[in-house]
Amino acid sequence: MDDPTRPTREQARNLDLGRVRSVSGAERASLDPALLDVVEYRKSGLSLNWIVGCPLDCGYCVRHLFGNFGMKVPRALMSDEQAFELLVGHRFFQPGVTPVQLLNRATDPMLARVKPHTFAMLRLLDEAGLRNHVLLITRWRVDEQDCAELNALRNLRVTLLVTHSGIEDPRIEPVDSAIAATSLRTAFAHARRYRVVLYWRPIVPGLNDSDTHLAQATALRRHAHATVFTGLFYRDEIRAYYRDHGLPEPYVDTARRKILPEQLEQRILTHAPPPDPALPLSPLFRKTSCAVAFAHGLPDYNGHVGIRELCDICPAAQLARCTSAHTRPSAEAVGAMAAGLGGRLVEVGAGAVTVAGLDEQHRYLMQHTLGYQVHDQARPHRLRRHGRAEIGWPSRPREAGSQVRAGGRPA
Repeated sequence: MDDPTRPTREQARNLDLGRVRSVSGAERASLDPALLDVVEYRKSGLSLNWIVGCPLDCGYCVRHLFGNFGMKVPRALMSDEQAFELLVGHRFFQPGVTPVQLLNRATDPMLARVKPHTFAMLRLLDEAGLRNHVLLITRWRVDEQDCAELNALRNLRVTLLVTHSGIEDPRIEPVDSAIAATSLRTAFAHARRYRVVLYWRPIVPGLNDSDTHLAQATALRRHAHATVFTGLFYRDEIRAYYRDHGLPEPYVDTARRKILPEQLEQRILTHAPPPDPALPLSPLFRKTSCAVAFAHGLPDYNGHVGIRELCDICPAAQLARCTSAHTRPSAEAVGAMAAGLGGRLVEVGAGAVTVAGLDEQHRYLMQHTLGYQVHDQARPHRLRRHGRAEIGWPSRPREAGSQVRAGGRPA
């Protein structure tokens, strides 16, 4: 009888080639079951995570939510080919429609031992003739050979999102942001068949929001096709890590959604550097899919144009592109889709569908299929802070006890 903990022949070959080795039986048994669920639907697409473990030690990493922060050496849950088959055979995957994210939950896709697997997966998807969006998020090194690998792809719509924060406290972010800045410049300079997005995150009051930080990030906007800015996921597990390690707590409260205070957003939007016609700034976007779509000259696949206050910073041409593609679906069709997924249609509004009884994965399936926002009746989206936490938006009375800390000091 085959031992399921033994590596396959292919995984053994990968080990010989210096790639990520297979997770051991003991390691697998210690993992959060959620990490063993290799395909997960997220807002930016079906997320494929067949490798877990990361040495970069960013204190705010979402791996805290899975109890996986202590795994510093990446390990493979399965072979690249097995992961490919799992993705394209997934009941929610639609060729040419479903956006895909690679290795964005528990490792960095450009780590030296991980990126051979990243490129192998890209080739498998590309050779299958798929034209789906594929997102790669990294804060690590990208060199000219990596760019050549990406330029060799012929079908996929690949976007490299380079994470840059400018955080200088090594207890919170040990990785020098200069690495990401160099990667961004290199990737943008060599981009032919792929696009590059500056992923400016997480922006945290008192930590990396000084005028100097804003100027540094703004200068990097000249080396990307688009820029998306966002705040911090500050969940209970992340707060516990901060407290255990004596780190300055950025907020009094935790939140389910990302925290980006209103005043901080306004400072980002109004920061105006001297113009440089030879090297213009890439446009700012509030939402990742908006930046990705713009970079490829396509309408946003999440249908954010239905939430018009999100679009007040969008280039006119992109707003027209998204508006033209935005079609209000029929209640009959959406009702049948919601019912088929086990939920119930509440309303088809002018900008969004509202449903009840569906989790995030099913709502995102509907959203990407329709190209139209799909919201949960139990978690309404608020005017001007779509998808963001209430913290730092003082116009809402019940936020009085959820104030921002400045530089980690108690409010």
